[in-house]
Amino acid sequence: MKIHQLSVFVENRPGHLIVPCKLLAEAGINIVALSLAETQKYGILRLIVRDWQKAKEVLEANGVRATVTDVLAVQVADRPGGLVEVLNPIAAAGLNVEYMYAFATRMGDQAVLVFRFEDPDAALQTLKGSSVAFVDTVELFSRLDRV
Repeated sequence: MKIHQLSVFVENRPGHLIVPCKLLAEAGINIVALSLAETQKYGILRLIVRDWQKAKEVLEANGVRATVTDVLAVQVADRPGGLVEVLNPIAAAGLNVEYMYAFATRMGDQAVLVFRFEDPDAALQTLKGSSVAFVDTVELFSRLDRV
């Protein structure tokens, strides 16, 4: 149920964000979801791509530091309160959401959010007992291919 996310560290200066994006584009790797967070000196570009191993190899071969993190892709009802329904069991279990972001493309009447938990295995077990639906890597890219 967990999917792999790449985190790429880029210097927080004009023109530096294009480097990893261009490298992936030249390698034929499509970015299907991303988030960019900044600190004063560096940005963290978080990416979901189909072939994360190839993406990591391409980036690192070109001097771009990348790490792999396990995240959960969760279907959320795209209506008021949909996110609350996912967060309720997480809060009740005392789990911390470190960050989250959404896919740009809806999947039917559902939005898909990417969650990074301090303990993804505990979050997975907690949410398995609720009405939350997960999107695994195969299903995620299969759905995106149909959109």
